Amino acid sequence: MPHRPPKLSVIVPCFNIEAYVPETVASLVNNADDEFEFLFVEDRSTKDQTYEALLALTKRLKNSRVIRHEKNGGLATARNTGIDASEGRYLTFLDGDDWLAPGYLTALVDRIERHDVDFVRTDHVQVFGIERQIHRAPEGRRHIPLDPRTSILPVDDTTMVDYPYAWAGVYHRRLLDRGMLRFHDGLRTAEDRPWIWDLHRRAESYAVASLRGVFYRRGISSSLTQIGDVRQLDFFRSFDLVLAELADDPEAARLRKKALRNYCVVIAHQLLDRGRFERSVHAKLRQLAGEALGRMTEDELNEALVGMGEERVHTLRRIRGGMKGVAA
Repeated sequence: MPHRPPKLSVIVPCFNIEAYVPETVASLVNNADDEFEFLFVEDRSTKDQTYEALLALTKRLKNSRVIRHEKNGGLATARNTGIDASEGRYLTFLDGDDWLAPGYLTALVDRIERHDVDFVRTDHVQVFGIERQIHRAPEGRRHIPLDPRTSILPVDDTTMVDYPYAWAGVYHRRLLDRGMLRFHDGLRTAEDRPWIWDLHRRAESYAVASLRGVFYRRGISSSLTQIGDVRQLDFFRSFDLVLAELADDPEAARLRKKALRNYCVVIAHQLLDRGRFERSVHAKLRQLAGEALGRMTEDELNEALVGMGEERVHTLRRIRGGMKGVAA
């Protein structure tokens, strides 16, 4: 009998998350289906027994396997390993320390099949200890096929490229055939930024579904967003990739304004959050921020900073210098 590919591949990168593996795997057991496969990519954990925990706990999750990296490669590379091993018509992602509501994956597949689009994006629930907070995808047009480009602008408002979470959605395999969906290898943070920009620029159709089945942990000590080491600085490479890939876009001039504003917002956020950085990393952050801002023209920068708020504008002015007259 010929091999029948699964309908959905769920890719779960895992690194130093042993404490969360039981809840993550249990949530996938509650989403299991004969047509779903589950690919855990263990990225050579260094502080705990994540690999061993995965091997033990996934025994009760059908159609699952654990792939172990020979060396740590970071989140982007781990996701790519899962993509390369996947066979599903559709792909989705889940970080190893997060979990899903029962039945969520079936609902997700139903939405992408119903709308027959390249990808579907969803809302999610952020988890701070026992607190739960719903975060809506920033697109008001729901449950209808859309042109992804129409959700990039305006420049000064939160749009779908400001909502880069790869795990908040499901993606048709045909995107891979068109050169999309893979992440830039080696990016250790902000890996979703060039990825989401590429999807919204080059995919042909998408929809937004009001599903809230992904539970995203915030504020845990092992999360990279809580660690102030040099890996955080990869966001500079991420945004430089966005800008480089925009260069040949037919709407490059308009879209570049949005990308530059995003870049400035993230630079300001990191500079103002200096308390979590090691001293040497903060010095490097200031250096790279000055260089990035220096590559923007005065007009580009002034336009990007309009309405951004006095504290952020002042912080960026000080790093670059010579930015008189920018409206806060």
